[in-house]
Amino acid sequence: MKKYKPDIVYVETSVEDSAITKNVLSSLPHVSVQRIDSSTELLENARELNPSLARAKKSLVLAEHKGEFFKACPGQQVKGGSRNICCNYYVINFASNCHMECSYCYLQAYLNFPHMVVYANVEDLIAELVSQISNHPKQYFRVGTGELADSLALDGFTGYSLPLVEFFSKQRNAVLELKTKSNQIQNLVGLNHNGRTVVAWSLNPPFIQFSEEHKTSSIEERLTAAEKCVEAGYPVAFHFDPIIHYPEWRRDYRDLIKETFARIPSGSVAWISLGALRMPDTLKEVIQRRFPDSILPLGELIPAPDGKLRYFKPIRTEMYELMRKWVGELGSDVPVYACMERPEVWERVFGATHPSNEALGDSLVQVVS
Repeated sequence: MKKYKPDIVYVETSVEDSAITKNVLSSLPHVSVQRIDSSTELLENARELNPSLARAKKSLVLAEHKGEFFKACPGQQVKGGSRNICCNYYVINFASNCHMECSYCYLQAYLNFPHMVVYANVEDLIAELVSQISNHPKQYFRVGTGELADSLALDGFTGYSLPLVEFFSKQRNAVLELKTKSNQIQNLVGLNHNGRTVVAWSLNPPFIQFSEEHKTSSIEERLTAAEKCVEAGYPVAFHFDPIIHYPEWRRDYRDLIKETFARIPSGSVAWISLGALRMPDTLKEVIQRRFPDSILPLGELIPAPDGKLRYFKPIRTEMYELMRKWVGELGSDVPVYACMERPEVWERVFGATHPSNEALGDSLVQVVS
């Protein structure tokens, strides 16, 4: 992966003294810095001038997040009367936007400005976590930071993982998941994580990584990073998501699963998720415009009850069944679940009545308890 380096860093005056700001500025001593009172106008102007995300994301904005950092995953929401099975996930929105260019990334249809934004008021974030997690010891929380940004791609100079890993190391009712397509794990090695942070990678076969996951770390680099995290005592996880249907998918995904378990002991894998390609219909148009060579719009995608384009149920059911079978052959003790999938598909694949969101989420948290 080509490491991200901005041409300019904008710093809101309210976060000048933040530890995150100090980390960034000390790590990027030769990058131009401009202090601003507010990033609102900067981002709104960029939104109007660059709606296609055509420009490279070469400016970094260190801003104060004035809303809630900690939220329920949007997957828990019921849309149009449609209910998908969700793992009762919670998200921390510590940053916004991604410099990597995955053709299927939904952020293209959600964020349309060329700035990378990191919310530097980490002290407020930790205070909110204390309120939400530490003060509710009887509730289980599985928390990720990868909804609006890659969890680790910028960590080399933000150091955001350090206070988060430290906080979660002291929690008995919560685990942190850092999900990434990068190999930026240098800050994690040597931390006293107490087994409460799971480092996770999204995986696709090398063909898909090369053709659809631009500017990301290679699969080899990701698995090497996973090996280093296992050596450092971290539980790891893998997300085969989005699983993409193409002529050689069976061979390629089976080979990828074999390679993963050849290098990572199954006892170190906290969980594996499966998720077939899905997207809002507006994203298909964006992909066709921005990535004209992408194979994704060629798939048999139809409107689903949740408003997204998905493969026909028989296609994605077969994909889940085979992926679960291949994982089970090499890691029978590893929990496997389907992400944001319909109850009837879940029951077909897993051969049992689908769990409640709460039951599924609690079972995953307790895997690493």
